[in-house]
Amino acid sequence: MVKKVSAVMALLLGVVMGANAQLGGQRTFSFLELPSNAKLAALGGVNVSSWSHDVNMVAANPGLLQSEMDNQLSLSYTGYLGDITHSNLMYGFHNEKFGRYTVGLNYINYGNFIRRDANGMELGTFSVNDYTFSLSHARQTEAFTIGATLKMAVSSMAGDKAVGVLADVGGSFKHPEEDFTVGLAFKNIGYQLKPFDGGERQPMPFDAQLGLSYKPEHMPVRLSLTAHRLYQFDIVYLDPNERGALDENGEEIKEEKKLGDKIARHFVAGAEFVFSKNFQLRAGYNHLRRKELRLDTASGGAGLSLGAMLRVRSFELNYGAAFFHPSGGSHYITVSTNTSTFLKRKSS
Repeated sequence: MVKKVSAVMALLLGVVMGANAQLGGQRTFSFLELPSNAKLAALGGVNVSSWSHDVNMVAANPGLLQSEMDNQLSLSYTGYLGDITHSNLMYGFHNEKFGRYTVGLNYINYGNFIRRDANGMELGTFSVNDYTFSLSHARQTEAFTIGATLKMAVSSMAGDKAVGVLADVGGSFKHPEEDFTVGLAFKNIGYQLKPFDGGERQPMPFDAQLGLSYKPEHMPVRLSLTAHRLYQFDIVYLDPNERGALDENGEEIKEEKKLGDKIARHFVAGAEFVFSKNFQLRAGYNHLRRKELRLDTASGGAGLSLGAMLRVRSFELNYGAAFFHPSGGSHYITVSTNTSTFLKRKSS
C-alpha cells in the first residue's frame, strides 16, 4: 500500500511541475481559496498537516480524514466587510461497507445590488452568491491516509450561473509514535462546465500544497509550516506603474524582485498552543497575504491571524481572526458537536 501511495503522489507531483503558470485574476471560482472555518483561518489560511479531530480540516486536505471525525457536525460563519457573509456546513460519518466520508456545503452571500438600465434608471435588485457541494472519502493504511474530495461549484449573479466540477486529492503521513504529520494536497483540479452567459471558460483556482506539523513531546505547542503555490516559483507581482525612489542624480529606481521574498511568499506558518484537550490558542502568519494587501505606509497586521478553541461538554467553539488589510480583519466562528452523544442520550 505504501508503494501505491508513493506512486500516486509522485504522479500528481509530476503533473503539477509540468503545469502552466497561473496568474491571479485569471481564474474562476476564486472563493474556493478562502478559509472556510475558524481553525484554518487562525493558522494563516493554508494548512494541510494539522492532524486533529476537527472535521473542517478535510476541506484543507482530504488526507486528514480520520476516525475521530465520525458523526461530527460543524457549522462555521464569517462576516466580511460590506455585509458579505460566508457559511460552511460539514458532517463526517462512517459506513461499515463503504468506508469513511464527509459531506459539506459552502455558501457565500455578497448581498443585494441595484439593477439599472443604460440610462441609470433603477430596475429593482439582484443577488450575487457562490456555493459548493462536496463529498470526501479517505482510506487509511498504517501511517498513511489518502483521500479525495469531489466538488460542484456554482456562482450565481442576477439569475445567470457559472458551474464547475472540481476535485481535491490529498494524503498524509502520521508518525506512529511522535506527534509529527506530513500532508500533501492538490486543490481544485477541475473544469468549468458552464461559464456565465456570453463568457469564455476560465481555469480553476488550482493549488499544490505541502506541509508538516510537529509537537515536541514536552512542549505545549504544535508548529506547522506549509508551502503553497508549488506549481510556480515566482509569484511576486510588482506594479509597473508604481513610482520608484529617486537616486542622488534624480533618476528613478524601480523596485526589483528579491530571491528571499520570492521564497517567503510560498510559506505559511502556524502555531497551536495545546494547554489541554478543552482549551487551545492559535496563531498564524501568511507572508503572501501581508505583501499583497498591506499599504505602502502601513501594514495594519495584514497577514497575521489569531484564534482559540474552547470545549464545553458536548460542544466545541472555535474562533479565528484573520487580518487582511489595515482597514480591518475578518472574524470566524465555528461550532462543532458529535451527534452520537445525543443519539446515546436519546436511546438511554
